[in-house]
Amino acid sequence: MGLGYRKRARPGRPYDALMPAVPELPAIIEPLCAVFRKKLKSEGLKYTPERAQVLDTILRFEGVFEAERVIDEVKGTGFRVSKATVYRTIKLLQEAGIIQRVLFDEEQSHYQVVYGHTPQDLVIPLDGGEAIPVEIPELIELREKVCKRLGLVAKGHRLHVFAVKG
Repeated sequence: MGLGYRKRARPGRPYDALMPAVPELPAIIEPLCAVFRKKLKSEGLKYTPERAQVLDTILRFEGVFEAERVIDEVKGTGFRVSKATVYRTIKLLQEAGIIQRVLFDEEQSHYQVVYGHTPQDLVIPLDGGEAIPVEIPELIELREKVCKRLGLVAKGHRLHVFAVKG
């Protein structure tokens, strides 16, 4: 998904009304690339093209994803990256607070991007199927209220409801 850019306005020439509007992006305090670079530097590691490709691939996903999907997508672009590099990069992205692990079962880890995004609460069917994102504004209000009462500022939350058909 590419973002369109409007041309700079010139005197006497308004923006072209037919150009697509740039979608509103989530507020990000610091670019993800910079956050990841800081994490790598703190570990004495370099921001390699392979790590950059893994990050770029993950940021294109919507919702929950598996490491195997990252591997398939990166290799699908013709970029050479080892399975070990993908798994190590995912671990570093977790530690940097860019993605979080979503537990579905003990056999397979799933992840979602969290940095700069509104928390995505999930209903996870235990009898198979895709995780279902749900919005619960009351939960965010409650989170803010509890943190304020404790003199804290919320930086996020995670709610996973595990369910079966009843």
